[in-house]
Amino acid sequence: MLTFVWILQIVSALLLIVLILLHSPKGDGIAAIGGASQMFSSQKSAEKGLNKLTYYVSAVFLICTFLIGFGLIK
Repeated sequence: MLTFVWILQIVSALLLIVLILLHSPKGDGIAAIGGASQMFSSQKSAEKGLNKLTYYVSAVFLICTFLIGFGLIK
């Protein structure tokens, strides 16, 4: 079981790196303070799906990290 969690953590880490690099850069600058950066931009459905997938993969990575780190899996 421990080997499976290690493999899952490594795969999720590599996938997380790829997913983060696929995100479009959001150079808001000083406009991010007042919320003006979101005034004229909207998220496309592809980016929304990419965000959801990134959240799920990061959750899997964090769960695997806690399971291995606290020794809950033997």
